[in-house]
Amino acid sequence: TKVMEFILIGFSDFPDLQIPLFFFFFLTYLLTLAGNVLLMTIISLHRHLHMPMYFFLSILSFSETCYTFAIIPKMLVNLITEQNSISFTGCAVQMFLFLGFGGTNCMLLTAMGYDRCMAICKPLHYKFLMTNRVCSQLVTFAMVTGFTVSLIVTYFIFTLTFCGEKVINHFFCDMAPVIQAACTQNNGIETVIFIFCFVVVLGSFLLILLSYVFIIKTIHKIPSAAGKRKAFSTCASHLTVIVVHFGCASTIYLRPKSTHSLKEDILISVTYTVVTPLLNPVVYSLRNKDVHMALQKGLGRKL
Repeated sequence: TKVMEFILIGFSDFPDLQIPLFFFFFLTYLLTLAGNVLLMTIISLHRHLHMPMYFFLSILSFSETCYTFAIIPKMLVNLITEQNSISFTGCAVQMFLFLGFGGTNCMLLTAMGYDRCMAICKPLHYKFLMTNRVCSQLVTFAMVTGFTVSLIVTYFIFTLTFCGEKVINHFFCDMAPVIQAACTQNNGIETVIFIFCFVVVLGSFLLILLSYVFIIKTIHKIPSAAGKRKAFSTCASHLTVIVVHFGCASTIYLRPKSTHSLKEDILISVTYTVVTPLLNPVVYSLRNKDVHMALQKGLGRKL
C-alpha cells in the first residue's frame, strides 16, 4: 500500500515536557519573527543603511523568516494537539522549503563574506565592485543555487518506495530520518545527497574561509592597532553567525552515518531551526553600531 502520510515522532518520548516545550518554542518563534521583521524595517527606513552589507542582511532575515515558517508552525501544532501526522505531499514540500532556504542562507553568508572582503581589501574600488546590480546577481545566484539543490535532493528522496505506516524519528521531514523510513535500499541515494550537501555546506564555508584569508592578510598590513580593531569589528557579527550556522550544519550533514544519534540530532536540529534564526537579528542588532544607532534613533522617535 502506498504511503499517504508519515508519523512524526518528534518529542513524544517526553510527554511531560510537551506543554513547556510548546511555550518555549512559541515564544522563541515570536521573538524570531519580531527580530527579523524589525531588522528588515530598520534597514529599509534608514538611508545610511542602504549599503551592500545591510542589503544582504535584510535578504538573510527574510530567508530566515521563511525558513522557520516551513518547520516551526507544524511542530507547534504537533506539540499542542499530539496529532503527529503529516501528508506525503506535505512532507515533500516541507523538505523542499527547508533545504531551499537553508541552502540560500549558506550562499547569502558567502556573499556577505565576499562583501566584507571587498570592503576591507579593496576600499577605494568598493563602490564600483559592489554595485546594486552585482548585489542583486549574488542574491539571485544564492536563491537559484539553494532551491535547485533542494529540488534535486527532494526528488531523489521521494522517488524511494515507502510502504505501510511509516514513522519518522524527528519533529520535521529532514533528509536522514525520511530516508531511514523507506522500504528500498538507499545507499546510492544517500551518497548523492551527501555529495550535494558537501557542495552546498562545505563549498560555501570554504569560499567564506578564502575571503577571510584575504581579509586577515589585509588587516595584518594595517600599521595601527586601532585600525586593525576597526577593520576586524566590521566582520565580528558575520563571524559569529557563521560559526553557529556552519557548526550545526556540518555536525548534522557532514559527519559519518555511524556516529548519528537520534537524541543528539534532534537537539542540534532544535538549535539550527529555532535558536539560530533568532541569533541573526540579535547579533547584528547588538554588535553592529550602525544598526544599534538606527534602532536607538527609531525608538527615540517613537518615545
